[in-house]
Amino acid sequence: MRFVSIASGSSGNCIYIGSENTHILVDAGISNKRIEQGLGAIGVKGSELDGVVITHEHSDHIRGLGVLARKHGVPVYGTKETLEEIAAKTTLGDYPRELLRPVSPDVEFAIGDLTLHPFSIDHDAANPVAYRVKNGRRSVAVATDIGHFDQYVIEHLQGLDALLLESNHDVNMLQAGPYPYYLKQRILGDHGHLSNENAGRLLNYILHDNMKHILLGHLSRENNYEQLAYETVKLEIDQGDCPYRGGDFPIDVAGRDRMSDIINL
Repeated sequence: MRFVSIASGSSGNCIYIGSENTHILVDAGISNKRIEQGLGAIGVKGSELDGVVITHEHSDHIRGLGVLARKHGVPVYGTKETLEEIAAKTTLGDYPRELLRPVSPDVEFAIGDLTLHPFSIDHDAANPVAYRVKNGRRSVAVATDIGHFDQYVIEHLQGLDALLLESNHDVNMLQAGPYPYYLKQRILGDHGHLSNENAGRLLNYILHDNMKHILLGHLSRENNYEQLAYETVKLEIDQGDCPYRGGDFPIDVAGRDRMSDIINL
């Protein structure tokens, strides 16, 4: 099983998960050109994609979807409400609507030899989900755009081999920054984004001996930077109640303009 961030940030998100036989993307929020370049770097062609699973309909998660569906006929999975929002967006152009395939939170489905478990998250979108993906005994998850976490989210992130987790903003940078008040409140609210501190606090609940890799993703361009996200999350683990230290696990920050290293599981 392979896991790699092609791009992750407030300006665009696209994550590859695959086995020897099956290749999927979680979100397609960058240009199709960048998607295909990223796939090419790991030896996969756009025509070999078996599906794109969409977390929600915001543009930084679907920007390249129209071209991808039109060019390669790739099935697009998302909740019914998410797909309705996508179908209504004229910016994506024409593509076969029969490629849109609805899924439901907490109902598993298969794409090739991958088993996917969508689970609900709190974000200001129609019916957003995060995804847990399993292949054999290995499982990974992509969990971004989370306004806050609760026991439900914690339970769905147990026992993972690798995780891409939102670490969107530094609270002080956001509060002191140039964003208008309403936007600051939206980001800080229960249907906004996970701060660096809360990403670290969430990790305290889900770290375990066999966790092999953590990627911090969906960083804000204006209200965060990579070293700050990394150090804050690591500090939260060091100071948390879990038996681990931040240095016990490989933690990397997924870039918005560069691919992460390939995580082989």
